Amino acid sequence: MDMDTDFPMPAAEATAPRPVAAPPSAGPDREPGAARVRAAADGAVGPPDGRVRLPWTRVLLLGVLAFALWFLLFAPTLQHNAQVSPVGTRRTISLNLTRPFAALSRALQLSRIVSGTGRENDQPGGTAGLIISGPRVDAPKAKTKAKTSAVPGRTPAATPATVPPNPKLPTAANPLRVLIVGDSIGLDMGGALQSDLAGTGVVNAALDGRESTGLTRPDYFNWPAELTNDIKADSPQVVVVMIGANDAQDFLGPPDTPYTSPAWNGLYAQRVAQFMQIAGSSGAAVVWVGMPPMQNPALSAQMADLDTIVKQQAAAARPPVTFIDTDKSLGTPTRGYTAFTTNAAGQIVNTRTPDGTHLTPGGGQVVAQQVIAQLVTEGYHL
Repeated sequence: MDMDTDFPMPAAEATAPRPVAAPPSAGPDREPGAARVRAAADGAVGPPDGRVRLPWTRVLLLGVLAFALWFLLFAPTLQHNAQVSPVGTRRTISLNLTRPFAALSRALQLSRIVSGTGRENDQPGGTAGLIISGPRVDAPKAKTKAKTSAVPGRTPAATPATVPPNPKLPTAANPLRVLIVGDSIGLDMGGALQSDLAGTGVVNAALDGRESTGLTRPDYFNWPAELTNDIKADSPQVVVVMIGANDAQDFLGPPDTPYTSPAWNGLYAQRVAQFMQIAGSSGAAVVWVGMPPMQNPALSAQMADLDTIVKQQAAAARPPVTFIDTDKSLGTPTRGYTAFTTNAAGQIVNTRTPDGTHLTPGGGQVVAQQVIAQLVTEGYHL
């Protein structure tokens, strides 16, 4: 018997076609290709989560319109910033660019929108006014002084007479009032000095520091007016000034006085003398802290020139103003730049920030102690 005989398949199985899987239905989770093409043609292709994607050209247009609106709203502010920037090509270009937009903004009264936000009142950096630390200053108590009686045997009447306390012998009840003013480097020093003075328990220290300010640009920030207000508010007995880091620039005219011109030194000397006069107008002793050496050789030379002018005006002032030199306390023995110095305790201190201009907290502390030592030398019991 042959075992390799083939058995035929049933006819029904041999001829019946195999079932074909149905294509996936186009349900809510699957968008037909034709619909995608139509959406793309309309300019917005929607991803599966229903968000709308705009073409990059439309996004760019919206960004340009938003920037144009912002520029128009703040054009007067931008124009002002250009006006107070250092004299030069960049300032000229900025003024030419912002002038027509600022005029349009004012004509459309768009600046009122900015005024409503209070942004137009923003002042240069630093504090927005006096920051005061230390014991509160009370009104001095009246002491009685005996009045001689013309009648023998009669007790003389006591009449009150106010005897002002000696500022060099401050107490918690009658603290010494110290005002500290300056630019950003003045703030670096001023914060440490204010804290150290307040820590004595016998000093009421006020600090008013403004970044990016100086005496050459009152159009940007008017330091003489600010100092006048500070003196009226605080009635200081000692005024400490550290300012000048931003002053090596042209005086605005017309005509402008370039920083390198022979007339510049004379104008700056007048500004310094005026500031010293205001600082001492209420009878306060004035201490002016000089600028330290800078890492940038050109800037360091400029600061040395300014310090020379300040020293001359300090000596000529009546009464004389005390000038504190920081060339050695914050520099090398040869008055060069260094980021590390040795303090009075013999400790090596990092005194300068990475920009080679400003002071670290340690550097501020070095100068603060230098100021306090000078006050002690002048007879103040701190």
